[in-house]
Amino acid sequence: MNAPVRINPYLAGNFAPVRSEDDFPNLTITGEIPKDLRGSYYRNGPNPQFEPRDPNHHWFAGDGMIHGFHVADGKVAYLNRYVHTNKYLLEKEAGRSLFGTFGNPMTSDPSVIGKDGGVGNTNIVWHGNRLLALEEGHNPFELDPVTLESRGYRDYAHEALRFTAHPKLDPETGEMVYFGYSAGPGFFSNKLAYGVADKTGKVTRLDMFEAPFCSMVHDFFVTRNHVLFPVLPLTGDLNRAMNGKPAFAWEPEKGSHVGVMRRDGDVKSIRWFTTDACYVFHPMNMWEDGDKIYVDVMQYEAAPLFPLVDGASSGPQAARLARWTFDLADNSNTIKREYIDDLDGEFPRLDERRAGLSYRHGYYAADSLHTSKVLFDSIAHIDHATGKKQVHIFKDGRPGEPVFVPRSQNAAEGDGWLVATVYHPSTDKSGFVVFDAQNVAQGPVGEAMLPRRVPFGFHGNWRQA
Repeated sequence: MNAPVRINPYLAGNFAPVRSEDDFPNLTITGEIPKDLRGSYYRNGPNPQFEPRDPNHHWFAGDGMIHGFHVADGKVAYLNRYVHTNKYLLEKEAGRSLFGTFGNPMTSDPSVIGKDGGVGNTNIVWHGNRLLALEEGHNPFELDPVTLESRGYRDYAHEALRFTAHPKLDPETGEMVYFGYSAGPGFFSNKLAYGVADKTGKVTRLDMFEAPFCSMVHDFFVTRNHVLFPVLPLTGDLNRAMNGKPAFAWEPEKGSHVGVMRRDGDVKSIRWFTTDACYVFHPMNMWEDGDKIYVDVMQYEAAPLFPLVDGASSGPQAARLARWTFDLADNSNTIKREYIDDLDGEFPRLDERRAGLSYRHGYYAADSLHTSKVLFDSIAHIDHATGKKQVHIFKDGRPGEPVFVPRSQNAAEGDGWLVATVYHPSTDKSGFVVFDAQNVAQGPVGEAMLPRRVPFGFHGNWRQA
């Protein structure tokens, strides 16, 4: 008998790419889009231009596609465009896929060995009057904020060559604080880079230093006075990849390490704190109080979506909100970790005007059924002051990351809206939803419906009109 055909889960259902670039200037509205909500919401995600050549294609490796929603006067216009990286252009000219997953030379076409395989597929931020598409292996890629036309790479990484998908925008100084892992020439080094760009986008600092080992450092933590680098045991290894084993794999025996440095300090002063193996893709927020630093994170007991060193699965994993405490006055160099919520979730966000500062309101995409599949059916709001939680469960919807938009720049923390994309399985179409951020449980106040779907993706942000 013939063996069953294996369908890559990242190329099926709503993970599957949408390869048309469309303009829908007037989406159908149900409910009401608030008339004083004016600006643009951008959502980034992987969308392979061609059928991947690697049978083990990973979700994180697809070409970047930006979905833009321009909002004004209660109306919503939509457009989507590919990020025209070097990889995208080379493959478009060839008419087929050329690069293996994460640029693996073992699964790439010989014609592109050593060439730039950046994808710009993970996050998108507005800083220094530039719209920047981000992924964690290459420099930011600029696009036109209205048309999404590709403008090309902007060099923030310099000799580090790598730039995070998750820079932090300081609400007090306007600075963009960033890092890069596996920094410098070559792949899978244990070097990290730390950089700062001022509010205009000019790089004012860039340093490099060695971490305990090469880790996939997806995000990091920045407070008013400190920066923290989490080196967790999802490791990268070139020799492993060249021998046909996972390029990135879960090695819990290495434990978890977090380097703490004052923002005005030298990288030689980094102090390393440790704890047992766990993994974090995203923090909700972080702040300091005297000698203590607090970080609220979506914590996994093992890294999801990646195998063990031998290729075996680490098992189903789900994240829950946890608080990490670093006591700078304690000489033990240990991290106190405790769960502060019992609902599975991911993509935590906050009112970004409190980024790096003490805060009250947090939001995230949630899985009320505890499926451990990194698929969500809910949007949640947690009030850290009262401990109360509001949750809206979609009867027919798979929401993505909720992004907070303040009602006005001077509005109180949490006074505004949440915006997100939602996929509706029953119709195979997606919508742009708006919640009252103070009344999440009541559900969206309005939704702008697309005539097709938006594939599952990663991060988005808002640009105020």
